[in-house]
Amino acid sequence: MLGPDATACEGGGPAMLVHVEGFKKRTGMLRVQSYGGNPTRYFEKGTWLRRVDVPVPASGAADICVPVPANGNYAVSVRHDIDGSGKTGMNDGGGMSGNPKLSLMDVIFRRKPNPDKVQVTVHGVTRVPVVLNYVQGGSFGPLAMAAR
Repeated sequence: MLGPDATACEGGGPAMLVHVEGFKKRTGMLRVQSYGGNPTRYFEKGTWLRRVDVPVPASGAADICVPVPANGNYAVSVRHDIDGSGKTGMNDGGGMSGNPKLSLMDVIFRRKPNPDKVQVTVHGVTRVPVVLNYVQGGSFGPLAMAAR
């Protein structure tokens, strides 16, 4: 388990255990952000509750513990900063709780998915699977050959 808050998941929460898979490369950093409160504000800049940055593991999936204030409804975003620059680039990957399908146009115009598709109900420690998506030609999606 990765991140500075691993004890929150070991202790029974409330927390989200974000299980990230589908890496394009084993370089750079992962940024996991949790969102709560008004679902229409999920993923708005500066509205995250907790941000966790961890190095990409050398192999396998990444399990990152993200504590939340109380049991309830939340959402998660994940960004794979491939070069570790701290800036979003076209080679970087991303994903969200619920794994909504996003088009390249959604990404370019920063359209948010429907809150019902990304909302997670946390009770204790809740596992949240996230498959990373990358720009591939004219589309945005999971890698066809991603190791699961």
